Amino acid sequence: MRVPGRPPVHTRDALPAVLPVNFLLEESGAVLLHTSASSELVRAVDGVVVAFEADEVDAATHSGWSVVVTGLASVVTDPEQHEQLIRTGPRSWVPWPVEVFVRVEPELATGRELVGGRTLYGVKLPS
Repeated sequence: MRVPGRPPVHTRDALPAVLPVNFLLEESGAVLLHTSASSELVRAVDGVVVAFEADEVDAATHSGWSVVVTGLASVVTDPEQHEQLIRTGPRSWVPWPVEVFVRVEPELATGRELVGGRTLYGVKLPS
């Protein structure tokens, strides 16, 4: 399933940093990112626990949703898996000479939904 969102939050010079990337949610629940091999993101997140946020907001109706997945990020290094992901994984908007895929394995997922300006985080609506 393809959804809008933001890439993992990582650290740059001891400060939080966020870079846009294309991604896909795998059937296993893992988040798969597609980016340049020379991206600072790849160097910063490989083998590190990251937070990944995906959200969608409709300003006109004051509604939307937000999900944060926290887990270990790792660069896909298996050549066969990389070739398969080139065909089936998320597409990069900007082609690079060398592209990589980064997988974030979910250890914690949280989220909330906004409906008409009301948060549904932890609230059950009457049927």
